[in-house]
Amino acid sequence: MFTGLVEAVGELTHRQVMGPGERLSVCCGFSGIEMGESIAVNGVCLTVDGLRPGFFDATVSSETLAKTALGGLRAGASLNLERSLRVGDRLGGHLVSGHVDGVAKIIELRSSGDALELTIEAPRALLAFIAVKGSVCLDGVSLTVNAVSDERFSVMLIPHTQSVTNLGGLQVGGLLNIEVDLLARYAARHAEVTGRSASERIGAEASRSGASEPKTEPFGELLARRGFA
Repeated sequence: MFTGLVEAVGELTHRQVMGPGERLSVCCGFSGIEMGESIAVNGVCLTVDGLRPGFFDATVSSETLAKTALGGLRAGASLNLERSLRVGDRLGGHLVSGHVDGVAKIIELRSSGDALELTIEAPRALLAFIAVKGSVCLDGVSLTVNAVSDERFSVMLIPHTQSVTNLGGLQVGGLLNIEVDLLARYAARHAEVTGRSASERIGAEASRSGASEPKTEPFGELLARRGFA
């Protein structure tokens, strides 16, 4: 478990093909890293399976390479790094699992004073879990959502975030790993299950009484009615 507060910016120094997957070598400033511990790399939870002074290695499966933006990174790329949350640590961002939901695309970058506003195009299936003033994780960084439309959402990068993460060097067209808020995911699942259960119960009662079967409410409309989207 992570918080989305980047602890260091590392560098991808080497990538080696390992069967269908790859092994990534990362230069970082962490001390005391242990074999088997979890580190979020651009928001992707990876397991340390190799150690050298100033470096760690992690094997990435073909599934992870295909479903995240890690597959397109070249040696020399900057990486947002966060070690896993310890019991008793401050939770300054939001709860992040490191299980990326998809890849988002930067559509627009616009200066807003000292801040930088990002307009992001996300997979439509994920937008139901993104709400104004809610949290979203982009490349391992916990951010607050400013606005949401049918296909896009926007976030603001304050100067501090630009200076301590790799998000300060973003370009239009760039790809970002996106993880939606855990609470939104479970709230949506709860709404789906309880809504379906209620629909099934009403349908069963209607069938016994001879009435016509009620129409099932679309999932998106159900979320909106319950205030989740």
